[in-house]
Amino acid sequence: MKVYALNCGWLSAPSEAFVEGGEGTVKVPVPAYYIEHPRGRAVFDTGMPALLRTDPKKAIGGYLAGVFSADMPPEADIDKQLQLIGVDAASIDYVINSHLHFDHCAGNALLPNARIVVQRREAEAAREAGPPKSGFDPNTMLDGRDVKAVDGEFDLFGDGRVVLLPTYGHTAGHQSLKLACDSGDTVLAGDCCYFHKTLTDMKLPGFAHDADEQRRSIRRLKAMEDAGARIIAGHDPEQWATLPHAPVPMIG
Repeated sequence: MKVYALNCGWLSAPSEAFVEGGEGTVKVPVPAYYIEHPRGRAVFDTGMPALLRTDPKKAIGGYLAGVFSADMPPEADIDKQLQLIGVDAASIDYVINSHLHFDHCAGNALLPNARIVVQRREAEAAREAGPPKSGFDPNTMLDGRDVKAVDGEFDLFGDGRVVLLPTYGHTAGHQSLKLACDSGDTVLAGDCCYFHKTLTDMKLPGFAHDADEQRRSIRRLKAMEDAGARIIAGHDPEQWATLPHAPVPMIG
């Protein structure tokens, strides 16, 4: 099994958008990951909407466009990132969305043949909320697609090597991804923890669907790290700088 870290651009925002009480501004990576397994090809998260380049308010709504600014060159689109490693976007079998925020699922449409795997409660929360008055509508990332809605932990290929982990709290149905590799377990945490240090300082952003549930999920990841797993946080610029990026494999 091989895993590649893909760079889908950067977001800049006030630090308090990522850590409650934070000061100043911070620029964070927007990663995605490609997993090549003997039984199929998967992508974990798919990046931001291309419309952010030209019309941020239309892309994500006036409020979010006032908080976040994107650095998103054309090569940051998920299909272009896959090209770096010689992979055709049409050949992807599965898209695993950690959750349905604009910077994690907006590239779904660029992977047209992939089955989308999402926690059922995440998909249901998006449908119950309905389309927003303006900006990004997560339901359009699922509508008309082959969607596999799962409940809790799910073994994607049936061999224990690519396992979805429920890490609820940041959103109603957030999930992380455990990769069981020869070198040991790696967990792609997504936005369960924005920064690696969140595993110990437990400082959450001001927004959380359920902060108590998110803390329980973080404690689960910390226990896994204490047992030897490597935890890769969702938007940590310092940790991201230490990882090999495509076209070099991160694992394998």
